[in-house]
Amino acid sequence: MMRGGNREMRRMLDKMGLEMKDIQNVQEVIIKTDTKEIIIVKPSVTEMKAKDNSIFQVIAESYEERELEVPIFSQDDIMLVAQQANVSPEKATQALTEAKGDLARAILLLTTK
Repeated sequence: MMRGGNREMRRMLDKMGLEMKDIQNVQEVIIKTDTKEIIIVKPSVTEMKAKDNSIFQVIAESYEERELEVPIFSQDDIMLVAQQANVSPEKATQALTEAKGDLARAILLLTTK
């Protein structure tokens, strides 16, 4: 830990060209993946800016994970399955859902029927 505390840390960040600020009154932060959502209620959020990029630090006492009933597939995955199995994107999406996102299994399901 630094001896000078927060003031010393801010000076160091300024020398590095980073601007740090707290974001006030954040109600919730949701992180979405293809299979689940992580919901963080009333977090402490800090933004660090450097030139063209921002880094967000999220600190929470607790969070909730929720599995998605219908997984989200990337357009690339859907098109790959559709092309390999020679089917429509809709059928490819159904096969990916049935295969729980496993590309090879989805292609096999469509080509062995």
